[in-house]
Amino acid sequence: MSQLSLKRVEKSFNEAHIIKGIDLEVSEGEFVVFVGPSGCGKSTLLRMIAGLEEVSSGEIEISGKVVNDLPPVQRGIAMVFQSYALYPHMTVYENIAFPLRVERLPQAEVDQRVGAAAKVLQLESRLQQRPGTLSGGQRQRVAIGRAIVRQPKIFLFDEPLSNLDAALRSEMRIELMELHKRLGSTMIYVTHDQVEAMTMADKIVVLDAGVISQVGSPLELYHKPDNIFVAGFIGSPKMNFINGTVTTADGTTATIDMGALGSISLPRQSRAIAGQSVTVGIRPEHLHLGEGEVTFTVTPNIVEELGIHTVTYSTLPGGENFVGLFEGDPDVPEGKALDVSFALDQVHLFDQAGLAVY
Repeated sequence: MSQLSLKRVEKSFNEAHIIKGIDLEVSEGEFVVFVGPSGCGKSTLLRMIAGLEEVSSGEIEISGKVVNDLPPVQRGIAMVFQSYALYPHMTVYENIAFPLRVERLPQAEVDQRVGAAAKVLQLESRLQQRPGTLSGGQRQRVAIGRAIVRQPKIFLFDEPLSNLDAALRSEMRIELMELHKRLGSTMIYVTHDQVEAMTMADKIVVLDAGVISQVGSPLELYHKPDNIFVAGFIGSPKMNFINGTVTTADGTTATIDMGALGSISLPRQSRAIAGQSVTVGIRPEHLHLGEGEVTFTVTPNIVEELGIHTVTYSTLPGGENFVGLFEGDPDVPEGKALDVSFALDQVHLFDQAGLAVY
């Protein structure tokens, strides 16, 4: 049985329909990431699970029990917000212990739970300090500690790392993944950063305008996106898209005319139909310098030399932006034509509705 189950969950604010019928199953111990652009409804959905927003329709079940009408404190969840929300006049110990004080637990149990959380989060030497003396990462750990001591069934994280700088975000991602392994608890994490989603999640839920666009493991979404939205959202730099027309298709092969770029023949089963307009997708990291199975000539307008890899930005004859990601620091001057190539088995194909057909 799923630990968390959402059944046709919807949310409206007056005339604004924000969540449009979400069905989702989360198993015990999973690390699930809600990801999507700003305004897609991911934080609203998390707040509904927490009980901070009312459900307009549908059901939310936790451990088999419908919790729609239960207050947050009775749902067995703990939430960590983007803001640390620490009490500046309290010590780290008292900040972590605060929810236990509200429950009026015995001092011995408070000491035990706070001590255990501090050990897990490496805050033992900071317990008598106040938040103002801590770094941003340490403050976020205190906020997480305050959630841990409640011993919840499910942890909810609402963009908890967005206030940190890039280096600290990377460190905290690793700490959260290690924390998940140590605790074995169910965690639901909201972010707009697809790199966070790819590196942290057991399962990613991609949201688009209040609906689930696709659910799957990070590599499932990367290699087999169901639609053009997921294909463009998962991966950095984003997938290249080229307009084309299917000239022939028999179910096992399809030939795509890409105008000035020529034609390609895709040698595997597809739902492409002769005459239909399509979008060809190829990831920047699947491109190679020089000739290959399919070769284009492009002229980079901008070249980013990052040491570990080089990124080129070009414009195709049809006006599409075209990005290449190449290992190391090859000699790729700006304004000079060069050949780039890719393998046919790396190509994605989408119909006019944006659905994958290949």
